[in-house]
Amino acid sequence: MDERIGVIGIVVGDRDNASQRINSILSEYSEIIVGRMGIPYRERNISVISLIIDGTTDEIGAMTGKLGSIKGVHVKTALLTKK
Repeated sequence: MDERIGVIGIVVGDRDNASQRINSILSEYSEIIVGRMGIPYRERNISVISLIIDGTTDEIGAMTGKLGSIKGVHVKTALLTKK
């Protein structure tokens, strides 16, 4: 399996209904999360979470798939091959 380092951007449109599920998934994959920053963007009624990750493509894909399946959550990933 390929090891990757990358950045994941998560935009949350409905914090009230999604927060608990998001935090549960991030806790489940905490071993591949190097850093996390969350910012509430009150003017637009959204939250933005950025993650620095280091893991296999399978682990990263599983985590982003679960996050992206939550209603009102949008996920984008940028990955580099780990050398």
